[in-house]
Amino acid sequence: MRHWHFHGYGPGHGIGGWGIAVMVIGSLLVLALLVLVVVALLRYLSRSRQPVPPGPAAAGVAGPGPGGPRGWAQGPTPEQVLAERFARGEIDAEEYRHRLETLRSADGPGGG
Repeated sequence: MRHWHFHGYGPGHGIGGWGIAVMVIGSLLVLALLVLVVVALLRYLSRSRQPVPPGPAAAGVAGPGPGGPRGWAQGPTPEQVLAERFARGEIDAEEYRHRLETLRSADGPGGG
């Protein structure tokens, strides 16, 4: 009777206990690496999707300091806020002109 050999199957052939352990550890390392890459990618995308504030920084004009000419935080200027209030009808034309004149004068808020 002929004895068949199943090349790699049966006792003494194939992966032993250490081989299985190395495969499991390697698979876990690859999985952990993939999770880290996904987390890093999500963080990068969430930071890059922050809205660009209106003003000179949005137009690519850099001013003094990291946030532009007004310092660290960039946002609408007081004149822009006043114009928005006028556009929404919160103040009338006379009050708008008076407040705008006050903002632009040397004696206005923050003026010297």
